[in-house]
Amino acid sequence: MNTSTHEQTAEEICILMLNIAPELEEDLVDYLLSIEQIVGFSSYTVYGHGQQHGLSVAEQVSGRRKRSQYELIVNVSTIPLILSGLAEAVGRDIVYWQQPVSNFGRIEY
Repeated sequence: MNTSTHEQTAEEICILMLNIAPELEEDLVDYLLSIEQIVGFSSYTVYGHGQQHGLSVAEQVSGRRKRSQYELIVNVSTIPLILSGLAEAVGRDIVYWQQPVSNFGRIEY
């Protein structure tokens, strides 16, 4: 088994979380794949709870809204590039946040 870790450089890495309406998925995937600084990402279905505006009647009754969430581990300096084109390339109704990553690696065979 071979273990590789992220080379520690002067550049900080972070995880960028993008939470979007499911109908934006195809455009978001196309957009993220077009940015060469992004080497990969993960996505999964989540449910949002909270604000009631913009929810369908069924969502209001269930108290949740279906969303899609994307996780990207990127250099901090790449965040403005990613965020700057989101509205135009993908659309609105996108929630994002970033968190520092203290360690990143891959266990390979």
